[in-house]
Formats: sequence, structure tokens, C-alpha cells
Amino acid sequence: MTGLKRFFASPARLFWALQSIGWLGYFSLHYLAAMGHGKPWDYVWVSAAATAIGFGVTSLLRLGYRAIWHLPTGRMIAAACLLLTLATAIYSLTYAEAVFRWCFECRPESLLGYIGYFGSALYVMLSWSGLYFGIKFSREIAHERENALRANATAHEAQLKMLRYQLNPHFLFNTLNAISTLVLDNQNATANRMVTGLSAFLRHSLDSDPMLRVTLEEELEALSRYLGIEQIRFGERLRVVIDASPAARRALVPSLMLQPLIENCIKHAISRRIEGGTVAVRATVVDDCLRIRVEDDGPGLPEECHGNGNGVGLANTRERLKVLYGAKQGVNVRTRDAAEGGGVEVALHLPYETRSEA
Repeated sequence: MTGLKRFFASPARLFWALQSIGWLGYFSLHYLAAMGHGKPWDYVWVSAAATAIGFGVTSLLRLGYRAIWHLPTGRMIAAACLLLTLATAIYSLTYAEAVFRWCFECRPESLLGYIGYFGSALYVMLSWSGLYFGIKFSREIAHERENALRANATAHEAQLKMLRYQLNPHFLFNTLNAISTLVLDNQNATANRMVTGLSAFLRHSLDSDPMLRVTLEEELEALSRYLGIEQIRFGERLRVVIDASPAARRALVPSLMLQPLIENCIKHAISRRIEGGTVAVRATVVDDCLRIRVEDDGPGLPEECHGNGNGVGLANTRERLKVLYGAKQGVNVRTRDAAEGGGVEVALHLPYETRSEA
């Protein structure tokens, strides 16, 4: 089946296949109609001649249609009508000549008879032209749709890569500044660990394909690289809790999806408080839906940001998930009450899918 589709992918092959099948069908109908009207068996030569003439005339007509295809619509219609009239005249004359050679007494005695032959030929040529333009227009539409889908997919891929590679300059600045401070304080071993961690995180960040998904387990491992750098910076001020069920760890998620959310927690809930705070990632699977919550115990959202959150990291996460999952995903941001420990919760809802299912 695939080989057949590949064979007919060529417009020329498709044309000649349909041309041959169509005129063979015309030959069968023409001869059967003649038999139904009591013609002798040797009338087959008239049917064969009519078919051969039609095949040749329409093959030449195709060349004419191809030549006028890219003209403006009005000029193309006028040129097509002219070509159709010329092809009909040629076909009707040659077809009539073939009939008259077989049956001389069949020659019309008046002009109306010749007009009848012309009308019959016009019907055949008009039907052929309608099929030709219909198939050609449908192929053009399919080609344009394919190009549009390809362009849309390319745009989505570029958009995902742009969103994925927007590293927060504050993170890089703060990390490099911390490394500089450690070097000045002669804490070279700690500075070296931070440089190594930063290098590993950036390499993983830039090498991972934003179009591919990874398991949540792999995502948490990548997150640990980032948190390792931040814990060197903040020490005991940064406390991390990871609570993900085994089923949730097998779920597929976009690569480095959690890093910008954790970065927001550290920026707004940890770095601004002397006592630091706790950042938690919790993941469960409920009714074929992967639910991930990123929480902190900081001061919460400003009043004007309730319900949607702000920041480049959160906006990028929303956009990435929207591009990848459409309406099947959800991102909710809220301030937790005192009974829950305060702070902000970002809840992600994604379709649950594992690598084996994908």
C-alpha cells in the first residue's frame, strides 16, 4: 500500500494511470452502448478509434491546460474555454470521420447532424476537463494544506525551543556572583563544586531536546542538578521536599518543565527571607491525569496576582504546555492559607502517559 502511494505521488504517473483507466472505461461503455443499439460486433473498431482519438486529444489538451495554469483567473478561464472548444472541434471531426469510414450512410444530411456530433464530443471533453481541473485543484489544496501543517509544526517547534532555552539571567548572574564570592573567601573547593554543578546543569539544559518528553523520574534527576547549585548558595536556608508516587515518576513530561517554577520559589520565597524556606514538589496520578504541585512556604502572591501568577518562568511554562497539550492541560496558581503552611502553590494538570503507551 505504501509503495502504491509512493508510485502515485508523482503527478505524471497519476495522470497517465487515470487517463488510461478513464479511456478504457469510455471504450467499454461506448461499445456496450453500440451493442445495445444493435450494432454488429465489428463496431468495436469505431469504439477503439473514438477511444484512441479521445486519448490523444485530451493528452494534448492537458499540455495546454498546464501552460495556462498559472495565469490570472479570468485569463485562465478564457484560455481554457478556447482550448476546450478547439479540442472538441478536433475530436468531433476525427470521431465523425471514423464513424463515416465504417458506415458511409451514417453521414448526416444536414448541419444539425454535425452539431449533434459536436455536442456529443463537447460533453465528453467537458467531462474530462471537469475531472482534470477537479483533481488538479484538490491536489493543489492538499499540497497547500500540507505546507501549512509543516509550517505550523515548524513554528511550534521554534516556539517551544525559544521558550525552553530562555534561561533566567538572574540565575546565571547570582550563581556566578556566588562563585566569585567563594573564590574571594578562599573557599575554592566549594566554588569548584558550584562550577561543576553549573556546567553539568547547563550541558543538560542545552543538550535536551525540547520537542521530546522525559519521564518525571528523569525530570526530577535534572531538577536535582539545579537544586544542588542552589543549595550550595543557600546552605541550610533552602530545604527541599520531593514526594512523587511510583506511577507519577513513570509519566512523561516536557523536559526541564519544573526548573523555572522552582526558580520562582527560590527567588520569591527563599532568597528574600533570612530564615529561608522549604520548596516541595509533589506528584500523583488521579483518573489518568498527572497532577504536579510545586509549593513554597513564602509570603504568597501579591494581591494583584491572585489566580494567575506572573513572571517569565511561569508564563513560559503555561505557553509550553499549551503548545504541547492544548486544552488537555491546566496551570493553576494560588496562595495557600495558614493551615497549609502559607506560600504559593502552582498546580499542573497533564494527560497521564507512560513511555510504553507513547
